[in-house]
Amino acid sequence: MREIRRADDRFRTVGDGVSTWHSFSYGAHYDPDNVGFGPIVAINTERIEAARGYELHHHADVEIVTWVLEGALQHQDGTGHRGVVRPGTAQRLSAGTGVQHSEENASADEPLVFVQMMLRSDHDGEPDYAQAAVPLEPGVLTPTVDVHAAAELFVVRLGEGQGVTVPAAGRSLVHVTTGAVVLGDTVLTSGDEARLTDEGAYDLSAAGDGGDVLVWQLQR
Repeated sequence: MREIRRADDRFRTVGDGVSTWHSFSYGAHYDPDNVGFGPIVAINTERIEAARGYELHHHADVEIVTWVLEGALQHQDGTGHRGVVRPGTAQRLSAGTGVQHSEENASADEPLVFVQMMLRSDHDGEPDYAQAAVPLEPGVLTPTVDVHAAAELFVVRLGEGQGVTVPAAGRSLVHVTTGAVVLGDTVLTSGDEARLTDEGAYDLSAAGDGGDVLVWQLQR
């Protein structure tokens, strides 16, 4: 089974210097038919204006995975980690029994854009933090950061004429972050998603100049 969800159909939240596009039900936005996919419960594209962001707030029982698309993210959390995350680094915070974190634009004059994803977590202990540098080699399905869930996150950059085969998984989710790619006979552009269940291996190829894609491989 294959489900295509378009960027323009996402929920949107607008705050003080912050705009968020939600792929799943989140906060005040509720759709009983769109509360998750496997362990994934949130995929939020965040645009934060210069010197704005989210102050310390609480999470528990989730994996929080962040992928920066543009700019620099100032991160701080209750595990003692503090630093700046830029494109090319995948970050994971396992909230466990509970953690506070803040996310702010580290720049005083440039916008910040990132994708933040949340999954139901298998980690029930103290909060745990990890990050990994991810080399974006065109045409290669590249692993990112490990999560405490039955899931793996990959990223792939497809240039003009390039393609990649994604191995079979119980479920797979494709989220286009920039540009455009082709799945079967469907063109997916920035913000579009494909959710696949029991489809076996499948091919992604560049449309036009190509694009960047996040791929979740889910065991259940």
